[in-house]
Amino acid sequence: MLFNFTYAKSSVIEHSGEATKVNFSPDLKREPVFFRGKLKNAIMFREAMSALREVVVSDLRYKKKDRSEYMEWLKGEEMKRLAKHMEGKSELVEKMNIASSELKVLQDRQYARWKPYYDARNKLRKYLEAINPAFRWVFDPVITVHPDELFFECFSRDESSYARLGAGYDLFENISEYECGTTNIDFSAQLFGEMQKIRTYKSTHFEIDPAGFQVETTGEEIYKEKKIDLPDSWVRGFLQVQSAMSLPMVSFTLSPVDIYNMCLFMRQNREKESPRALRYELIPGKPVTAVFEPWEYRLECSCVWEGEEPVSIRTWGRRRLHILERLIPVTKKVKVCLLGRGLPSFYVMYLDNMVFTLGLSGWTANDWSGEGNFDLLSSRAKVDVYETSAVLNYLKEKKFAPLDEIAFQTKLDRAKVSGALNLWCQSGKVTYDLAGGTYRYRELTKEQIPLDDLTYRNEREKSAGRFLEEGAVSITSRKEDTGMEVSGKIKDGNNIYDTDLTLDRDDRIVKAECACYWHKQNKLRKGPCEHIIALRSFSAREDNLKFIKERK
Repeated sequence: MLFNFTYAKSSVIEHSGEATKVNFSPDLKREPVFFRGKLKNAIMFREAMSALREVVVSDLRYKKKDRSEYMEWLKGEEMKRLAKHMEGKSELVEKMNIASSELKVLQDRQYARWKPYYDARNKLRKYLEAINPAFRWVFDPVITVHPDELFFECFSRDESSYARLGAGYDLFENISEYECGTTNIDFSAQLFGEMQKIRTYKSTHFEIDPAGFQVETTGEEIYKEKKIDLPDSWVRGFLQVQSAMSLPMVSFTLSPVDIYNMCLFMRQNREKESPRALRYELIPGKPVTAVFEPWEYRLECSCVWEGEEPVSIRTWGRRRLHILERLIPVTKKVKVCLLGRGLPSFYVMYLDNMVFTLGLSGWTANDWSGEGNFDLLSSRAKVDVYETSAVLNYLKEKKFAPLDEIAFQTKLDRAKVSGALNLWCQSGKVTYDLAGGTYRYRELTKEQIPLDDLTYRNEREKSAGRFLEEGAVSITSRKEDTGMEVSGKIKDGNNIYDTDLTLDRDDRIVKAECACYWHKQNKLRKGPCEHIIALRSFSAREDNLKFIKERK
């Protein structure tokens, strides 16, 4: 999805002998957004912004190793071994040496011919990275100014991690003026480097300047921002996070040292086989225990589970918690919010006048925009135009409010207000503040978001969504052991397809069968068919509903 952003100035940070000036410039195509103030705790702000960048650049997707150099070396070793094996046959060895020499000459000649191309390609890459930081980092943060705080939102490169950094106005002094609104900012490597130069012996002035976003170091190169192209998956994931955050969750509070101990254990130990889950065991009246699989290492945390029933919740993608390491020294407490087994989880770090929220998808490979349990339209309520407009207009004027206040002020039924808020969250107009328990007005983009284009990645997902809406999916049997085996029937027109699905201990699809023609032709080589997707989504949705009912 292409969005055009226009910035008046370059991104710079100004350093002088006595002060540092951090100056952000908003998109000139949007309504004016500005803020000016002096930071009370510049170091904490620096660490929080650094953690935010850790999310922006994070990419834990599997990367195939480059073995080309090793294979070239192996070929040479094979030639040497063969020559040694044939030492007695001097004639053949001599011919082999001659052939090897001729081959090396040809290889050198080939490299010489291609060298100008390689040099030009590297030069072009460096040029593009210099003039356009977004060439490397596509997923730039979004910044919003509100009457009580300004907050940043961003996604990781693998789109499995979401972060929100809220800075209350108590963090600033001498706030001269501000204008509420939302815009995009660039968070390049150069900006990150300049941010590390913030020190306590210098006063730090924070500014969002409608004339341009800049952060500058005296006497150094100025880096200019360019237009940003946001992929559909980035916007789609942004909207799905809001649906996940507004659901009922199991929550408990940890101390920063608990997060430190978790990260320390993961750095000292590397799993080589499944399962790779981080399991939270919650027993009433006893300390919260984090269990690391497959070692079954039990780490007792500092807080006590105050719930009435014992709960055990498995989460995956635990190494993404390393993002929080830099915040540990400046954090007072950590609130952990869990949706359920294999579902998204949230870690809320409370700092002085700042809150950092990290949202993690079910597991790293299952990104927010992928085939998850939180599609954009699943929770959309049927409300009329007047009701949705009334809710949005109130939030647009007030900027933020809890659900009960919106219902009271608009004189609408609470369920209707909840449905309208979900609709606006999915439309990119409203965001849910998990830490504050409030809904906030935030225009993700000035352009209208084409929800129909973002809801499904392909026709199979669209068909699966249609099966769920029509109630055409039913489960005939479920069996849980080391994983889960689900069987069901999906009614597709006049046909009824028997579908079987097997999940492993890491909640990944390891086996699936369907009677439809598409699956018989392709199996799982091109991914699951629409009937398998529908059965998986329906099963996960049933688990989630059951989990929510048990917690109420």
